[in-house]
Amino acid sequence: MEQEAPQPEYQEAFVDVAGTRVHYLQAGTGKPVVLIHGLVGSSENWRNNIVALAGNASVYAIDLVNMGKSERVCGLDAGLSATANRIVAIMDALNLAEADIVAHSHGGAVALMLAALHPTRVRKLILFAPANPYSRSSDVMVRVYSTRWGGLLAWMLPYLPARIQRVALGSMYGGPDRVLDRCLQEIVVSLRNPATLRHVLCIIRCWCAEMVKLEGAIRRLKRFPILLVWGDCDCTVSLSSAIQLRRKLRASKLIVLPGCGHGVFEENPDESNRIMLEWLGRDSLPTRRRSTAQRAPSVAIRVSRTTATRRLSPGT
Repeated sequence: MEQEAPQPEYQEAFVDVAGTRVHYLQAGTGKPVVLIHGLVGSSENWRNNIVALAGNASVYAIDLVNMGKSERVCGLDAGLSATANRIVAIMDALNLAEADIVAHSHGGAVALMLAALHPTRVRKLILFAPANPYSRSSDVMVRVYSTRWGGLLAWMLPYLPARIQRVALGSMYGGPDRVLDRCLQEIVVSLRNPATLRHVLCIIRCWCAEMVKLEGAIRRLKRFPILLVWGDCDCTVSLSSAIQLRRKLRASKLIVLPGCGHGVFEENPDESNRIMLEWLGRDSLPTRRRSTAQRAPSVAIRVSRTTATRRLSPGT
């Protein structure tokens, strides 16, 4: 007797947003959680996190417009505010009045702007190494790819030998040997789509101006409950910027995982899932005015799953 094929752990679907087809993965029931991928990413980046989060929530991992399986739209505004507003439109189309937001890298910058512009739509934020105004790690990349010759290089990269691509991505994953074949292939396939690559280059070319805008938006989020998660081998968005960002976001907490690069939730999904579930299960942090001595929470750095959490003073 033939055995039934295993059922997928999450469902794929599309939703129409102002005439544009947006792809997403969905699983679970309960309070909604929206997952936002990073630059040159997709909803598939969260494949090892969706089911764990869906045990207590209705999870929606979306493909941003011009990314993943979502529709390509030429001339789309690549700015943070416009992208944040598109996420609100996606939430409206999915009938989500509010949601917890989990985001990575450039998606984390979008999520910060989303919370600043639409605070009533966001309950809590979990940000994995969000792009931010205090990191200088990507300055060279931004300058290079903002030039004509850098643009030509970007068009060549997806067709270079895999070993060169692996070295190029090594800084994101804490070393070339830690770049998963699946992740490498997904990035290459995405960059081989001309519309996606054009959109990515637009994001890079307006990067500096958008970071200035984001710095202003961050001032509105001082009391917003935000969990920041970083890998201590992240060469894409610097760990030093994480400490500075946490100081600006006074109701935030920072957790650093050893041995991880830029994609913590992909490199160490089990620990990332545990951390996310713990944060999402907490009651919202109080927003009332507190004394200066109480205003800045400590930074928590988890050395490993078996050792105790070591707390650092805000000045560290």
